[in-house]
Order: sequence, then C-alpha cells, then structure tokens
Amino acid sequence: YKLAKLYDCVVIEDLNMKRMSQALNFGKSVADHAWGMFTKFLQYKLEEQGKKLIKIDKWFPSSKTCSCCNRAKESLSLSERIFHCDCGFVADRDWNASINIKREGLRLLALTSS
Repeated sequence: YKLAKLYDCVVIEDLNMKRMSQALNFGKSVADHAWGMFTKFLQYKLEEQGKKLIKIDKWFPSSKTCSCCNRAKESLSLSERIFHCDCGFVADRDWNASINIKREGLRLLALTSS
C-alpha cells in the first residue's frame, strides 16, 4: 500500500518464482504464491490510484550488466555477491541490478508514454 501511495510508477522483475524455487530445491514453495499475490495486489493498488506497474522481462540481464558502463558479463554465478566490472565499477550485486531495473523501467515507461 505504501509503495502505491509514494510512487507514480513501480518497476519490478517479472520473476518465475516457481522455477526459481525448484532450481534452489525449495520444492512447492510458498514463495511462488506470495510473489504472485504481492504483484497482483501491488498492481491493483497502483491502478486504483491511476499509477503504473512496469514488469521487466525475466531474461533482462539486470545482474550481469554494469550499471556504470553498460557492459554485460557472459556469466555471473549466484555465489558472486559483489559485482566487479572491467571498467573499475564495484558494487553489491543486488544494488547494481536494482539500478539496471530502474533504468530499464524508465526506458519502457518512455516508450509507453509516447
């Protein structure tokens, strides 16, 4: 509810939680249902106030792309929690991904607004 009140647009990754939970051996996970419920509720609350929810494609390389120089790594293992780029940029992997998700969301918003 707070997100919908504070922001005109919210950007999230369109994650496949069912597949992720299976890959991480969670089996039939509650996370799959919780994520789906969260995104539906968030979308409902945003639309109720005339605001937008933008979902980034699950294959968008948010974690592998440097948010400084935009260069994408070939691979990045889940155990690598710090993102290091050849350009010298170093950041927490999730922080780096969040910047890329925001940037992609703004790009998609501009496409839908014009």
